[in-house]
Amino acid sequence: MSSREMPHDVSRRALMLAGAGSLAAAALGPIASIAAPPRLLNSAAGELTVISDGHLVLPAAFLAPDVPPAERDAALAGPGYAGAQFLSPTNCVLIVARSELILIDAGSGPHFMPTAGKLIQNLEAAGFRAPAITKIVFTHGHPDHLWGLVDDLDELAFPNASYVVAAPEWDFWMSDNAARGLPAEREGFVTGARRSYARLKDKVQMVKPGDDIVTGVRVIETHGHTQGHVSLEIAGGEGLIIGGDVLTHPVISFQHPEWRTAADHEAERAIATRKKLLDRLATDRTRLIGFHLPYPGVGIVERKDSAYRFVPA
Repeated sequence: MSSREMPHDVSRRALMLAGAGSLAAAALGPIASIAAPPRLLNSAAGELTVISDGHLVLPAAFLAPDVPPAERDAALAGPGYAGAQFLSPTNCVLIVARSELILIDAGSGPHFMPTAGKLIQNLEAAGFRAPAITKIVFTHGHPDHLWGLVDDLDELAFPNASYVVAAPEWDFWMSDNAARGLPAEREGFVTGARRSYARLKDKVQMVKPGDDIVTGVRVIETHGHTQGHVSLEIAGGEGLIIGGDVLTHPVISFQHPEWRTAADHEAERAIATRKKLLDRLATDRTRLIGFHLPYPGVGIVERKDSAYRFVPA
């Protein structure tokens, strides 16, 4: 089956599976299924399919390490969010745009967490094969977005793809100062990013905010989570933003965007970015796909009291 023939066939299948996926997600509460069926959306840029890479298991303190535990626990008291750990879904997006199959982030691969790294099998379940992917766009260089570049044999998992990286993000990870300021336990992220980026050096395109990936898919600046973190703006209709890790938790990121998180490299810049994006999303009613929001990560932002809330689609 050619990539040109594939989208129509997959569209029918994905539309049927989307309902089943929604029911499964509802039964599981905020936790994404490892083998979640694909979720299909349409945009002026093409068809968008959300493919699960599984989920991460993280300590709740990771969400707001500077906040008193009682205050943090009170914010997380709702069903599915309380407890010492939380499960963080990982939602990759596939854009079918004319003759291109464009994947936004490559997931964790086999060497990060056993509950993640399910992207390849879930792509195949949706009717797509990894060799058919023509382009991969990375929002940033953290393991759960980048390490899926290689398979369990350390070969390129998407052998026919070209790759897109924001120039400031590449420059950060490849710099001599990349590990400065990172906790010691996360210095391996630098080694992993450098190793992964080195595999791409002959096939990578550098971009900057404002550049188009293809017509209707534009890079926007959302720095702070990492030094060069970017998101993607999808043109047409009510608009849509594929946010990467700019908003990472359905409660904390929206109700308390001012809280520092352990994952952000530049905490104050990340806070400013969150607040700016939340204001835009709430004002414009633009749809959002969040990499770590409850599968499939799609929803809108509404103002609530003095902050915001995420409303799943």
